[in-house]
Amino acid sequence: MTGTGLRDSLTAPASPPRRRTAPAAPLLLAILPWLLATGVAQAVSPPVSPPAPPLLAAPASLLALDHPSDTGGAIRVTWKDPASLPQGTMLVIRRAEAPADEWTEVARVAPGVGSYKDSGTDDARVYRYEVRAVLAAADSAGAEVYGIAAVSDPASSHDNWFHTGRVNSFIACVVFAAIILFSIGWARSGREIFIRRIAGLNAIDEAIGRATEIGKKVLYIPGIQSMDNIQTIASIAILGHVARSTARYGTDLDVPNKDPITFASAREAVHGAYLAEGRPDLFREEMVNYVTYDQFAFTAAVSARMVREKPAAIFLVGYFFAESLILAETGQSTGAIQIAGQADPTQLPFFVATCDYTLIGEELYAASAYLSREPVLLGSTRGQDIAKGILLLIGIAGVILASFGQHWLVDLLRTE
Repeated sequence: MTGTGLRDSLTAPASPPRRRTAPAAPLLLAILPWLLATGVAQAVSPPVSPPAPPLLAAPASLLALDHPSDTGGAIRVTWKDPASLPQGTMLVIRRAEAPADEWTEVARVAPGVGSYKDSGTDDARVYRYEVRAVLAAADSAGAEVYGIAAVSDPASSHDNWFHTGRVNSFIACVVFAAIILFSIGWARSGREIFIRRIAGLNAIDEAIGRATEIGKKVLYIPGIQSMDNIQTIASIAILGHVARSTARYGTDLDVPNKDPITFASAREAVHGAYLAEGRPDLFREEMVNYVTYDQFAFTAAVSARMVREKPAAIFLVGYFFAESLILAETGQSTGAIQIAGQADPTQLPFFVATCDYTLIGEELYAASAYLSREPVLLGSTRGQDIAKGILLLIGIAGVILASFGQHWLVDLLRTE
């Protein structure tokens, strides 16, 4: 080394050591996955909007009209569902009175129903109806999504004169009425109408004749019901025939009653029968008497009268309840001829077991025609029997057709 070079190296200041730095790009590439994992990238990225709810179209052909074939108080709403309804969609039906200020929800129905009967209307008011689709919220915090509404024209309900679902019943009534009227005309023309022999009715004169021979009274009990019962009405008709026979033979008659109205009707029937026979002098007011309205007090009083007076003939004709067996057994113990009549199947066995003759079911109702031979009554009875025969044949035909898979006759007879 030369002198000059050595001098320069001794006199020149020493430079500081250099610090090494890592490149920036490799460092960002290294920490980018960590940023994505910790959500930093999502925090700085723009937010994603939720999907928009589907647009629910309005129902088509909405009509609100009075419900047909009823007595009023109902409006029928019909419509066509919108196409492509999402799953979970319901149809909301709302109602408002004119001029449609406040809407009230009346029902929610599933798609595919297409109609609704609103039975809560007033015939004196005018209503408008609104039908729209509604989609339930996905969770409890969300709100329901309502579609476009369809609004009906004003409508009101009213009663209808004719029920279209019962045309077959109307035709049947007309046919049966025509049969009865024809039968009455047939009887009035003088032609003979056959009614089968009813033993209990034929025995009436026999029982009254026996009472006349031994000088004892005839006891007639017209049931315990009032005159609104059809069996009581039939019993009063038979009582008229019995009273005419007792007036003709001069036999004492006793008619105890439980119901006041039946008591008045029975007294008029007996009085009229004695007048018709020309023996008003034999009629006494106490023949037809009122006992009591209490059921078993009446039963006890009449049973005691049977035991005490021992009538020769006892008639138990009308509607009876639990007292039927008590009265019939007491009458049998006295040795009297007993003729009973009842249409209730729950009490018939007691009369059949304890009485000499029993009018069963419709025999009680046919008794007035059988005894009086009145053409109107005979014709009515004959017409009713013909109608029952037709119904029986139709029923048998329906069973046979249904056995072969044919149900058109059943559908023809079905009513709403």
